[in-house]
Amino acid sequence: MSLTFQPMLESRPIREIAYEVLKKAIITGEIPAGERIVETEYADRLHISRTPLREALRKLERDGLVEYVMRRGVVVRAFTIDDVREIYTIRNALEMLTLPGIIERATAEDIQSLREKLAEMDKLQEKDDVEALSPLAREFHWQLTCISGQKRILRVIESQDEYIRRFSAMAIRQENRRSAAHHEHHLLVDYVEEKNLDKFTELTKSHIERSMENCLAALASQNQNREL
Repeated sequence: MSLTFQPMLESRPIREIAYEVLKKAIITGEIPAGERIVETEYADRLHISRTPLREALRKLERDGLVEYVMRRGVVVRAFTIDDVREIYTIRNALEMLTLPGIIERATAEDIQSLREKLAEMDKLQEKDDVEALSPLAREFHWQLTCISGQKRILRVIESQDEYIRRFSAMAIRQENRRSAAHHEHHLLVDYVEEKNLDKFTELTKSHIERSMENCLAALASQNQNREL
């Protein structure tokens, strides 16, 4: 595992950079659930002292990403069903706020760009290339949401995006849902082009809810395998 960290090139406090690097590594699974974060080892990996590392770990603990376990030290927490539900609930509420703006502001150029992205996704769907399809699906959703132009809401959504990328990757691996989800992507663009806010809202809400259900199913399967 290699953690990208170049504190000398950053103007922010080292503890903040360490926090961001570790947070991303935990969310993406580069640092897996259950792994101990030994201070001396990770301070060496990140080329920093233990003081800013401890401060970063305290912030990660407040985020619920690590926990202090008796006689083990700092351990990466596994995502729980409650974590997934909470993050999807936040995402759903925020994205609902952007939908009128998307319908109002979407241009012919936006529609064309989204359809080009869908054409790329069509090819990956046909090849069943899940690894390449998952990040492209997130790019599609982010591109769609950004049309709203609601910068403050977009910043809050973006702060949750690393979680959603991880969860979306889990959800999209559920084969029984992948084809239907991709078809819904096409329908979403159709509704934006038609300026049909009611259908766009209804489908967006159900699309997110089904993504959450598939993520929960994948998480339950992971937990079951971990116990075997």
